[in-house]
Amino acid sequence: MFRRREPVPFAFVAEADRFRSNVTPPPRPRATPSQIAGRTLIGLTIVAGFIGSLMFGIPALDSQSHPTQQIQQPEASDGR
Repeated sequence: MFRRREPVPFAFVAEADRFRSNVTPPPRPRATPSQIAGRTLIGLTIVAGFIGSLMFGIPALDSQSHPTQQIQQPEASDGR
């Protein structure tokens, strides 16, 4: 694609990134106590899930805590 070398005919297009509105948006409604409690419980549930997965996952991944299994030969391979 090529760029056009002629100037932009409208000033508002050239200054669109600097445009500021003088209209303020309405204030956000405050969260009710039940909404705050629900968000807190969801957050605690997620954190508890992460902690639980670490508690069960780290010991399972630890190779030092399990004794090495000795390879057992089947009885038929004794050559008797």
